[in-house]
Amino acid sequence: MRSKFVPILVLLLVAAMVLPSLPAQARQDKVEITLWHMEEPTNRVERIQTLIDEFNAAHPEIEVKQEPQNWGEIYTKAPAAIAAGNAPELLFAIPDFTPILKDLGALQPVEDFVAELDAEHPFYPATVEQYTYDDHTWAVPLYNMSQNLWYRKSVLEAAGVEVPTTWDEWLAAAEALTTDAQYGVGLPAAKNLYTDQVMYDLMIGAGASEIYNDDGTLRFNNPETVEAYDMYNQLLQYSPVDSPNWAWGEAEACFANRTCAMVIQFTVITTYDTQAEGDAEDLGVAPIPYKEGVEDPGTIAYANAVMLLTDDPAKKEAAETFISWLLQPENYGRFLNMEPGLFLPVTEDGATADSFWEDPLVVKYQDQVQTMIENSTSGRLFGFTSGNTFPSIASISAQNLLAQTLQLVAIDGQSPADAVAEGQSLMESAIED
Repeated sequence: MRSKFVPILVLLLVAAMVLPSLPAQARQDKVEITLWHMEEPTNRVERIQTLIDEFNAAHPEIEVKQEPQNWGEIYTKAPAAIAAGNAPELLFAIPDFTPILKDLGALQPVEDFVAELDAEHPFYPATVEQYTYDDHTWAVPLYNMSQNLWYRKSVLEAAGVEVPTTWDEWLAAAEALTTDAQYGVGLPAAKNLYTDQVMYDLMIGAGASEIYNDDGTLRFNNPETVEAYDMYNQLLQYSPVDSPNWAWGEAEACFANRTCAMVIQFTVITTYDTQAEGDAEDLGVAPIPYKEGVEDPGTIAYANAVMLLTDDPAKKEAAETFISWLLQPENYGRFLNMEPGLFLPVTEDGATADSFWEDPLVVKYQDQVQTMIENSTSGRLFGFTSGNTFPSIASISAQNLLAQTLQLVAIDGQSPADAVAEGQSLMESAIED
C-alpha cells in the first residue's frame, strides 16, 4: 500500500512547487510596449491611461504603458533615446517630425499595416499621404487637427463688428475690439511650433502656402510671403504685449478670461467650458480670414500619427494589436475625445462613431465641432502641399524658422521683406546641414 501512494505524493509535491510559479512566468512572458506621446494635459493623459488599462485587461499577454513628453524637447530627446538604445516602441508624430527619425533609420515601414487597417477603417487619403514618401509609409494616422478663428458672438455684436472673412475686415475688427480692458486679437510671437502654425495660416491666406518649388528648391522669399508677415505684424499691435512668450495655453487662457476678443487656435472648447462661461450659444468659430482676392484660402491642418520604432517581431505584433484596438469605433471616439472638439477623425467609420458624437462636450458644442471639421477640409501643411512631400521641411520645422522670421520683424524691427529674405537664407542653411 505504501509504495502505491508514493508516486502520487511526489506528483502533488511537484505540483505544489510548480503551480505558484506560473503567474510569475506568465508575467515574464508579457510583451511590454512603451508609448511616448506629447499630449501632456492631465485630462488627455488620464483618458489615454483609461484606454490603456482597458486594452491591457483585455490583452493579458501585452502590457502598454505611456510616458508623456513635450513638443519642446521631443525633437532632441527622441534622437538621443534612439542613439542610447532606450527609445519607446511607439511614438506620436506630426508629418514634419517623422523624417528626422526616418533618416536615423529608426522607423519601421508601416504601409502593409496601414493597408490592413484601411480595409477595415478607411483612412481619409490626405492623412496617409503626409506620411508616405521614399517608397514607404512611415506612420499610422491617428487624429486630425485644424486651426480656426475663435470669438464670442456677444463681444462682436456689442462692438458692432461682423465676423471677419478678409484681412481688411480682420484688421478693422481687431482695432475696434481693442479697449482698455481687452485686446482685439491674441496671436503668438514666440519661437515655437504654435507661432509656426499661425504664421502659416496667414501665409495660406496670402496665397503663399508653397514654401518649395516643384524641384525642391525654396520659394519662401516671395511677395505673398512678405505680405503675410506684414499682416501678422500689423495684427500684433492689437495683441497682448507678452505674446512673444506665448504657447497654446496662454492664448486659450487669454480668450477664457476675456482679455482677448479673438484668438487662433485648434480649439478652445474645453477651456471655455471649464474655465469660462461655457455658453455654447455664444461661442463662435470661423475660418481664418484671408487676403481679398486669394482664390484658395484655408488653414493649417495635419494628421497626427504614431510611429513604430521596434523591429522586434513580438513587440511589433503587440504594438500593432494596440493600434488596431484603438481605431475600433467603440474605442476611437473616446480616444479622440481625450480633448473634445480638438482631435478630429482620420477614418470614415471614426467620423460617424457614436463614441465620438455622444461625448457630452461634443453634444453641447456640436455646431462648433462640425464647423471645425468643415474648416479642416481646406487644410494644408507646409512642406506637404500640391501632392508633393519634401522631407527636408523637418529641418526647417525643428528650428521653428517661420517663427524666427516673424521675430525678426516683430522684435528686431526688420522690414517684412528683409526678414523674409533672411528667413529663406536660414532655411537654405538648415536644409544643407
